[in-house]
Amino acid sequence: MGIFSRFRRKNDDSDGIAPPDSRLGGGEPSRLAEGRPAQETEAERARLREIARATAAKIDAIETAMANDIFNTPEPAWGSGPRRPLTSFQQEQNGAGTQPMLEIPTTELLGDDVLPDAPVEAQAAPVVEESAILYANGQAAAAESMLADSLADVGQHDRTVWWMLFDLYQAGNRPLDFDNLAIDYASRFETSPPAWNPLPPSASAPAYAGVTPTEVLKGTLDAHSAAQLARLTDLAAPGKLLRLELGHITQLTPEGCELLSRALAGLRAGGSELVVAGAAELAALARQSTIIGERDSSPAPWLLLLALLQLLNREKDFEETAMDYCVTFEVSPPSFEAPGKVATATSGPVSVERFMLPSVIEGAAATLFDAIDAYAQDSDVVLLDCARLARVEYGAAVALQARLRALAGSGKKIELRDVNHLVAALFKLLGYAGVARLYPHKY
Repeated sequence: MGIFSRFRRKNDDSDGIAPPDSRLGGGEPSRLAEGRPAQETEAERARLREIARATAAKIDAIETAMANDIFNTPEPAWGSGPRRPLTSFQQEQNGAGTQPMLEIPTTELLGDDVLPDAPVEAQAAPVVEESAILYANGQAAAAESMLADSLADVGQHDRTVWWMLFDLYQAGNRPLDFDNLAIDYASRFETSPPAWNPLPPSASAPAYAGVTPTEVLKGTLDAHSAAQLARLTDLAAPGKLLRLELGHITQLTPEGCELLSRALAGLRAGGSELVVAGAAELAALARQSTIIGERDSSPAPWLLLLALLQLLNREKDFEETAMDYCVTFEVSPPSFEAPGKVATATSGPVSVERFMLPSVIEGAAATLFDAIDAYAQDSDVVLLDCARLARVEYGAAVALQARLRALAGSGKKIELRDVNHLVAALFKLLGYAGVARLYPHKY
């Protein structure tokens, strides 16, 4: 205000400025009371005007910057925070060029030693680490008690303890406890709870390990997919593990939907153990082809959608879709059946064979480690599939890390996919992020 007030006073008659009087015949202008000439007064006015303009411009710039800070700064994502410094392994990987494994949007990367979607902290909560060790050493009851007690404290801001409990109940085949926890989870976080997708029971699951026969369906699912599905059926046998990649399908035709529905039904009826990747993505695509009340459309996308919802064990969605199917075609819908020997996983890279880890790794696992070494000889990317891995004993986890460190030292890139959160917490504690990329399964 001082500048503008001074400027006004300089233009006010009360300050002693006598304007020229036209009645005097246009004589010379009068002088200022202080005796300075008119030319000097005009220069002073010009100087003050420039100061006023500069000050106004500065105020505008400050106000604009403040408005940008308040309104235009993007809100940080949930769980964001200061990142831990990269390890030397991670820095080397970041500088090694484009990694195709990192371009998959359906998985969460644990490349910086931080569990996905959890609050970023300097280290995991003590209850997470202690529970992971207890569970690894076979003390599931003690781990469960510790995790359950932490829900009202740590669990109010860290979802990791919830995810670990979900995995513990699934590994123990305890659907009722899982459902009760899911209700509390949905109430606490106001989000949809995870679906029941049990891991193989630790005590009874076969100790299969090795390269998994895989069939990848991609592009358009149509009549030309018959040959691929026939190869998968030929590989099927009771007790044999197969992997089917569905997440790379981009378009559907009624013929392709019918072929895939029949193949899935045949594999289940034959007792084959399946790992189905990308079922959720394909279910979303199939749902786009279903229109309630459109009786002239093909029922094949509906039947494929129902088959996929069964694989995903989403009974509520299945029943709702079955009712819509019944209304549309006026026929009885299929009935829901639990998926049985089926594990679902996130979709992965197309060109890399996976080594399936067994349900439990414990004791002297030299045979398993030798098989991993043999598998790694033929690939630059060592991709270990943990979709069926329920537990790793602490000593075996240390020994596995040593083997993986040796492979990483020889130039191999190592990834562990679909790790359950109990095992992921143990690997995090042991420093696996320094030798491998960990992808916990996503809730």
